[in-house]
Amino acid sequence: MKHEELIAIRRHLHQHPELSCEESETAAFIAEQLRGMGLAPEVGGYGAPTSVVATVVGDKAGPTHAWRADTDALPILEATGATYASCNAGVMHACGHDVHTTIGLGVAAGLVAQRGSLGGSVKLIFQPAEEGVPGSGVVGAEAMARGGVLNGVDAAFACHCHPPMRTGSIGYARGGIWAGSDAFRLTIRGRQSHGAYPQDGIDPIYVAAQLIVALQSIPGRVVDTRDSVVVSVGQVEAGNAFNVIPETASLVGMIRTLDEGVRERALTAFERLVDGICAAHGATPELTLSRGAVPVINDDALLDRALACLAPGLAVPVQPQMGAEDFASFSTRCPSVYFMLGVGDPDRGIVHPIHSPRFDVDEACLAFAVENFTDMLLRLGDSEG
Repeated sequence: MKHEELIAIRRHLHQHPELSCEESETAAFIAEQLRGMGLAPEVGGYGAPTSVVATVVGDKAGPTHAWRADTDALPILEATGATYASCNAGVMHACGHDVHTTIGLGVAAGLVAQRGSLGGSVKLIFQPAEEGVPGSGVVGAEAMARGGVLNGVDAAFACHCHPPMRTGSIGYARGGIWAGSDAFRLTIRGRQSHGAYPQDGIDPIYVAAQLIVALQSIPGRVVDTRDSVVVSVGQVEAGNAFNVIPETASLVGMIRTLDEGVRERALTAFERLVDGICAAHGATPELTLSRGAVPVINDDALLDRALACLAPGLAVPVQPQMGAEDFASFSTRCPSVYFMLGVGDPDRGIVHPIHSPRFDVDEACLAFAVENFTDMLLRLGDSEG
């Protein structure tokens, strides 16, 4: 697939973003592209109504690999000013899933064109609802994994736009590369009183303030400083009058970790702090912990084989990301590798992070990714065949 074709596909997708579980037009477009390559895509299978899956079968024996691309967008009002900006006001491909989908289609076309050199097969998985939040139900990768999309798959691969890296590089990390994500909602129930007479009540705002500070003891006091953990309170809600101590205060936030053992220690400490601090002040906690994606862990042996199939100098080590990725539902079920793709160009101002209303990419990343990941999959299939 030519560079101009990849750009056209990416811009079409960027202009027509759809939110998680609403990607029906995106799915139809992907399926149309795959049919044009002579493939027979399956739409809406594996427990995900807006998914698309197609398999390229090589002419030689070999393993079955999967390449996953996510397709959903975010509820963000775009501010790039690009000629190809979103036509769906308030919805934007601010995480680069338009890029990921374009790469998946380019890889599919490249493999079809070189089917005679392909050992085994490659299953192209276009997955919806990656942006689903903890507690939103079984969607995205987990729904498709439970639906059997990985049946017969020997290894799975994916990549993500990484603006801090210039186009022309592929990043990798050993072990955890994306964090596990857990969300919490805590209501602290005290006793209302006049603001002038706080001794007559139980002040949930004061308790919340103590707890917000105490939660930051989890990194470094409960969890080893050499292990990654983030505890962030993103919302604080309490009261509606300047002179009244309210009955309740609410905290909403998240916990991110790169290791399952660290995750369990952090969650246990979180609950212990909530119970202890509330009890010390006579308040009652109502805590809901919603477990989201587990950490994405790269398989060391598979990573070594994949790196050996990339041209020398292309792959560079990167720091693990404390963001979360539901690809973990794949990486916990089969050997997997997740790459970071350089898409930045500081000279042109393409530096804004993912989930920013000004996020954009250097579109030279498209042909670069398609060429190198297609070649990697061909070489992997040949070496394991």
